[in-house]
Amino acid sequence: MQLRYRYRLYPAPGQMQALAQSFGCARVVYNDAVAARRAAWLAGEEYPTSGALQKRLITEAKRTPERAWLANVQHSMLQQAVRDCDMAYKNFFDSLAGRRVGRRMGVPRFKSRRDKRQTIRFQANGFRILDNGRLRLGKIGDIKVAWSRNLPSVPKTVTVIKTADDRYFASFVVEVGDETADPVLDECGNEIEAGLDLGLSVFAVDDQGRRIENPRFLRQAERKLKRAQRQMSRKQKGSNNRAKARQRLARQHAKVADARSDWLHQETTRLVRENQAIYLEDLAVSGLARTRLAGSVHDASWGSFRKLLEEKCARAGRALVVVDRWFPSTKTCSACGHAKGAMPLDERVFRCEKCPLVLDRDVNAACNILAAGRAERLNACGPDVRPPTGAVGVEAGTQRSAAKAQ
Repeated sequence: MQLRYRYRLYPAPGQMQALAQSFGCARVVYNDAVAARRAAWLAGEEYPTSGALQKRLITEAKRTPERAWLANVQHSMLQQAVRDCDMAYKNFFDSLAGRRVGRRMGVPRFKSRRDKRQTIRFQANGFRILDNGRLRLGKIGDIKVAWSRNLPSVPKTVTVIKTADDRYFASFVVEVGDETADPVLDECGNEIEAGLDLGLSVFAVDDQGRRIENPRFLRQAERKLKRAQRQMSRKQKGSNNRAKARQRLARQHAKVADARSDWLHQETTRLVRENQAIYLEDLAVSGLARTRLAGSVHDASWGSFRKLLEEKCARAGRALVVVDRWFPSTKTCSACGHAKGAMPLDERVFRCEKCPLVLDRDVNAACNILAAGRAERLNACGPDVRPPTGAVGVEAGTQRSAAKAQ
């Protein structure tokens, strides 16, 4: 399994200038690759291969007066820019053909020099970690690194990132071994499970009634962000004062993002350590983000919460089941299964019409999510469900058209 480890970098002024030049060269090569692909498509020709593009846009371009400055940066970093373009087009075509899970990818676009976030990637032959703890990058120098933890193995690649608030980070890709944790069992030997109902007033409620309060990082920093945004809007465009005001605004946004990310990591790690199985509801985050609750939905960051849970459960050997979004967990009685007709948001207590159950709305929904997740986990469909028989499973089940044909 491959993981990323990110550390803060503190380059010297001369190294900052060299990094800025590397960012620009990688951006130019990437844009040239996109332009070459577009030109081939308009001319009705086959797309040029990655090797042909590297030879034309890097090796031959260095000999021309217009691109002679490409020789001042590390060579493998420019090759990686062409590979990134290839991967962007591969993701685009796989998305069109339905081979890529998730949202549909757009056509690769040109990168702008005005983008405040810049990245470059070095292969194993373009960087080295020295004995004194500094990171040596080809044609850039030895950069000071804040090592917050040790790397588990020798890194394969490193991505240097410059954020909008002018901070530098190094993201290493390393190979790690099996990280499966011991199973979490109760006194009777049963698995400890948790059904979570996500919300806005309270971030999450489990089936036992335990609550995870919503920290609302964006709401707490809203006044500072408004003030910084107002100060920047009053500065003349293109002036140094506007650049300083923009940097102050970027720092405020970075503080909010860092605090939210740290909190999400802590909560997801705690949930994975304390539970053997976790059950969630599939929320339409993109749809809710277009309503009047958009600010609160983005501040809650349900998507990042689920993504972190998926990654950490896979690493620790835990089970994570996502219940269908159309399952009426809020309107269904967790005791008898009766579904109510309507359940407005201001009704915070669930009262069943068929049985004497009176329960908190969120706790009732969490109990239903737990029950539905257990059923879905037990009835899971796939080649790994039944005991091994020597046959190779290739599909989840039999299609209706095939069943009718038989």
